[in-house]
Amino acid sequence: MSGKSGVKLKRDAGIIGLLFASLGGIIGSSWLFGPLHAAKDAGPAAIFAWLIGGVAVLLLGFVYAELATAFPRGGAVIAFPKLSHGNLMAVIMSFVVFLGYVSVPPAEASAVITYGNNYIPGLVDKSGVLTGFGFFASLILMLVFTGINALAVRLVLTVNSALTWWKLAVPALTVIVLIIAGFHPGNFSAHGFAPHGTAGVFSAVATSGVIFAYLGFRQAVELAGESSNPRRNLPIAIVGSVAIALVLYVGLQVAFIGALRPSDLAKGWDALTFAGASGPFAGLATIVGATWLAILLYIDSVVSPAGTGIIYFTTTSRVVYATGQEGLLGGQTFAKLSKVGVPIGGLIMTLIVGVFFMFPFPSWQKIIGFISSASVLSYGTGPIVLLTLRKTMPVEQYKRPYQLPGGTLVSTLAFIISNFIVFWSGASTDNFLFGIILLFTIVYVGYEATMGEGLGNLHWRGAWWLAPYFFGLWLITYLGPKNLTGGTGTFSNLVASIILIVFSLIVIQVAVNSGSPDPEEAKATILAGEPEVFGAD
Repeated sequence: MSGKSGVKLKRDAGIIGLLFASLGGIIGSSWLFGPLHAAKDAGPAAIFAWLIGGVAVLLLGFVYAELATAFPRGGAVIAFPKLSHGNLMAVIMSFVVFLGYVSVPPAEASAVITYGNNYIPGLVDKSGVLTGFGFFASLILMLVFTGINALAVRLVLTVNSALTWWKLAVPALTVIVLIIAGFHPGNFSAHGFAPHGTAGVFSAVATSGVIFAYLGFRQAVELAGESSNPRRNLPIAIVGSVAIALVLYVGLQVAFIGALRPSDLAKGWDALTFAGASGPFAGLATIVGATWLAILLYIDSVVSPAGTGIIYFTTTSRVVYATGQEGLLGGQTFAKLSKVGVPIGGLIMTLIVGVFFMFPFPSWQKIIGFISSASVLSYGTGPIVLLTLRKTMPVEQYKRPYQLPGGTLVSTLAFIISNFIVFWSGASTDNFLFGIILLFTIVYVGYEATMGEGLGNLHWRGAWWLAPYFFGLWLITYLGPKNLTGGTGTFSNLVASIILIVFSLIVIQVAVNSGSPDPEEAKATILAGEPEVFGAD
């Protein structure tokens, strides 16, 4: 993919670079904090939260393996809706994607600072919210993320690969040490295996960092345009990263629950606390007498979140670049590349908006629920795109480099589960998310009507269904059970689930039928293999 200046994204990302880019996105602050918050929400049943989250994201991963290999380009998730449904849907979804991406670096910076409060007091208050000093430290970290990403993508991925080896080794070592040094099987039955029932498990999936962690798989998708061999590399990187992370995170949750002292659970799982709980695994390592591991974990509390923050800066800037390259937003400003092929405009935008995200969400726990909901909402349209393009571009005539077996079933399940995750995120999170999407849409349409190319140039046919879809999803969450979504309680969990499944199936049919009947650009892409628009030399 060429910038307007003629400089191209460099195709330097090999299979290990892409696999580790996704793993680097998955293994960040969630492994440091996720098991604690998941245990508080669901007790020992938090294990199932990691399994559910892993399977859900794996289904999305399969969908994007087909899409990303067929249409490999930088910021690919922005281009997919444009190919299947036109520019208006692409603009709206690009904003949702941006929200989910740009909020991750500040979350990772916040995680580093929160752990750092254990040895530099005053960075966060007693509730885990950043102080003025902590905010300034987070800003410095964000500037470091930006500086590293100003390097060529090959250097960024080399740095990330080195960090990812560390990020894999330390959690794996933590699992082994905690199980050997201090494992209490009785913790799995104390106060019941699932003290808060299914509501606790589902809430943990969406709000404790489970989905937030797994969605790191998308790094490989966004770097598709910079892959040396996307047809071979992308399916391995996408599916492989989620599978490896699933095993690792289940192991961490088991080790965390088993390492707790029975006295720590005296008041129940939701009141769980212990010495050093603000740095959960480091605190447990100290409790079991593995001081050396605690020191290692305090070092990792910088390496893991910082590594994830760096790679999310990389991919978020590509998303911004793609909006300019696809002619959606920003024009020449966002479509420009530096001499080493880096989208500088995207980096600057990522930094500025990321810093502002620290104001409404000044702690790790506060921001991850929003990130999970926004990210799943944006990636949940992938199944719609796949089903639409299979209808308008039959696979018998337009061969895909990788064709997902059982594509209709997998895509349908992936879309339904994505909607459930947005539902489980809760009414307060979804109020903010859908409110800001509505505001953006009004501003964008108003701009096009008064100062742009006119409303007639917007592809309404492909985007109109988003209005009832977003409204319906918000309404079901708002009327959902109080103990799960914080809604009005009009619907029980069972009733809300049935309604949501039926609603999702209807949306799929309407959305697929609203797609562009003749997606010329997508057809040309498939027939040409990997044309110059992807950045091929």
